[in-house]
Amino acid sequence: MSPSLITGAVTRREALKRMLLGTAGLALAGRFGVRAGLGEQRARARSVIQIWMWGGPCHLDTFDPKPDAGYDYCGAFDKAIPTNVDGIQVSAQLPLLAQQADKYSIIRSMTHGINAHETASYMVQTGRKPGRLVYPCTGAVVSVFKGYDHGYKGLVPPYIVLTQPQGRFSEAGFLGQRYKPFSTGGDPNRTPFAVEGIVAPGISDQRQGGRRDLLHGLDTLGKAMPANPHLEELDRCETKAYGLMFGDAKKLFDLSEEEDETRDRYGRNTFGQSCLMARRLVEHGVPYVTINAKGWDTHKQHFQTMRQKLPEMDRGMATLLQDLADRGLLDSTIVWWSGEFGRTPEIQWNPPWNGGRGHHGECFCAVVAGGGFKGGCVVGASDGKGKEVVERPVYPRDLIGSMYALLGIDPDGSLPNPRGLTVQVLPSGEAGEESGGLLKEIT
Repeated sequence: MSPSLITGAVTRREALKRMLLGTAGLALAGRFGVRAGLGEQRARARSVIQIWMWGGPCHLDTFDPKPDAGYDYCGAFDKAIPTNVDGIQVSAQLPLLAQQADKYSIIRSMTHGINAHETASYMVQTGRKPGRLVYPCTGAVVSVFKGYDHGYKGLVPPYIVLTQPQGRFSEAGFLGQRYKPFSTGGDPNRTPFAVEGIVAPGISDQRQGGRRDLLHGLDTLGKAMPANPHLEELDRCETKAYGLMFGDAKKLFDLSEEEDETRDRYGRNTFGQSCLMARRLVEHGVPYVTINAKGWDTHKQHFQTMRQKLPEMDRGMATLLQDLADRGLLDSTIVWWSGEFGRTPEIQWNPPWNGGRGHHGECFCAVVAGGGFKGGCVVGASDGKGKEVVERPVYPRDLIGSMYALLGIDPDGSLPNPRGLTVQVLPSGEAGEESGGLLKEIT
């Protein structure tokens, strides 16, 4: 993978700067126009919650169980359970999600054949193979068509990552800094949830206000040039920034405003509270939220790790789906669960792996719900041991294109960008990208 695909951590200063660039509508706003392709009036979805299983979840242990494959493939997870949809089974490790199967569809034939984290992450989140250009990921593209240039006036930026960026590639690609996600940092399971640039641990509102007063007292240039338009713009930016730190944006990230019973249902852990935070964000109109769930790269002691992580995922994701449905949000919110690939069906028992699973890009699972996707369906199939796709291969661009279409974004339309490049939202078949076609069977 090209070094240009690697991105570093976002500093507190950079995070606040990006928020100001968006919320204050600086010179970048309106710099170039965008068109909605299929048209906003045809959009069925308004928001996306991407549940990104960083490292690659095992399809056999989640949504494509193979209980008859034998111990060397199933290990201790050798049972599948029925769901609330006749004929669909999931791993016995997901009892709560089994009761929500009518709300989601399982794609059991995802494939791209790549076993390297960086390249696979790039492909699954952009729908493209690496090349000369670094293309933007799905969240950045959605923020182009659903963000500030299309009337988004939310309290926070239109593309949020809970809580840390991946660092696998530049999410905004050639779109530039304006379309990078705002990564919250912190941990929503802690009180307070220390959101970068909004909540500073150990610093009270009174102390922040004192700092502001001190800066104003030292601002001799502003006092000498009271009508300067550039300084007035900076004042407006400052007002926006302090509005984020003290106003409704701070309240938006304050999970203590939720009932204890609600927080308990999601699970008192980082993943569960991230799911709750994602619901709050889309409820307030944020177009794209990524939950970056770490810890799924289980080369060693896979089953020990999964005994902790699968129950957390099961509770958090199942509660999210039910909560969105209860609030009337599921019809307008796409929930997309996936990692960059699956894991090797055959367990690596020998040292140093001691029961681990490697990378497996030949065949893996994705789950989609809401926003126009049908529930209670299965797309495609893998072989009896989960090694290869045997029915209806689905490539990353097929899934991403289907989401774009539901969002009212034309997958074959042009992608506006500040560099003036002539590019499509997604590559056409002539560009050499593999495709099995949009997911019309579940949209």
